Order: sequence, then structure tokens, then C-alpha cells
Amino acid sequence: MPFVNIKTPEGALSRSQKEEIVHRTTAMLVEYLSEAARPHTMVLIEEVKDGGYARADMVFTIPDAYRAVD
Repeated sequence: MPFVNIKTPEGALSRSQKEEIVHRTTAMLVEYLSEAARPHTMVLIEEVKDGGYARADMVFTIPDAYRAVD
């Protein structure tokens, strides 16, 4: 079973954007693994709260300009 885990900042993606990511990711895996993979493909989109991720000691928060608008 293909499993994809995508982590994004909380509020960065709208519901429709998440749905598109799920559909496109599934389609990509079907291209590589065959149509038989479709019903078994799991795409998990996890939202990380602001300040819950960092790189090189720099804690990130998402700017308002990048927040999704539903």
C-alpha cells in the first residue's frame, strides 16, 4: 500500500487545495505502480501549528499573506 505523508503549516492550504494534492498524488503513484494501487493509496496531510517546526534554530510561523482563503 503506497503511503504519502505531507506536512504543511497550519492554515497554509484550503480544503480544495488539499483535495487537489490528494488527487494529484494518487494519480502520480498510479502512473508508477499501475491502477491497482489506486484503492490502496493513502495520502495524509498533516498541519503543523505555527511555531511547531524549525530549521537551523529558526522557528517558523506562516505569514498572513500565505494563509489559505476558503
